[in-house]
Amino acid sequence: MTLNFFDQFESPSLLGIPLMVLALSLPLLLLPTPSSRWLTSRLLTLQNWFINRFTQQLLLPLSLGGHKWALLLTSLMLFLITLNMLGLLPYTFTPTTQLSLNMGLAVPLWLATVIVGMRNQPTIALGHLLPEGTPAPLVPVLIIIETISLFIRPLALGVRLTANLTAGHLLIQLIATAAFILLPLMTTVAILTSTVLLLLTLLEVAVAMIQAYVFVLLLSLYLQENV
Repeated sequence: MTLNFFDQFESPSLLGIPLMVLALSLPLLLLPTPSSRWLTSRLLTLQNWFINRFTQQLLLPLSLGGHKWALLLTSLMLFLITLNMLGLLPYTFTPTTQLSLNMGLAVPLWLATVIVGMRNQPTIALGHLLPEGTPAPLVPVLIIIETISLFIRPLALGVRLTANLTAGHLLIQLIATAAFILLPLMTTVAILTSTVLLLLTLLEVAVAMIQAYVFVLLLSLYLQENV
């Protein structure tokens, strides 16, 4: 029996070896490898169609300079979706519920977009810190506010992904525990609770995919400002 509902978010280990490495390597083992053959499997065809549509939709508002990031952003999207979806299976661990991992992904990628902007167009990149037409007395205040908002971006990326997945997993466990306890006491209520649990699980599947897309979409928007 789980003594603490938050035990499911602890990083598991086996014989002193952290299983985080195994969880992070699972997407590489599960996704089929593309081939150069004309005839491929249905799964590979579906995967290629999804990648093409996502890449086209993601890079549509970006200039040609941002198209160099296509491979990185698409790989990150597939990686996050796979991790989030695998975490919904029983007896599994979701690495993206760890804030340290999400910040480890968000900070370097956000910093890379800032460095690209400062290197390619420093005037425009610094111009984002001061909106056009700002009154002179408000200039110092707005520069401080915009600078703070710039440095908050990676924190918002990591915390958003962590909070949404953690809240969904925790709510699923709370409702599942309630249905299990109510089953011998009030069968009808337990059945209704199980129905809510099923609907919540479907919602969590959607949240797992949407949050991965939002993470990559926000990165592309940050990149759009700097290319």
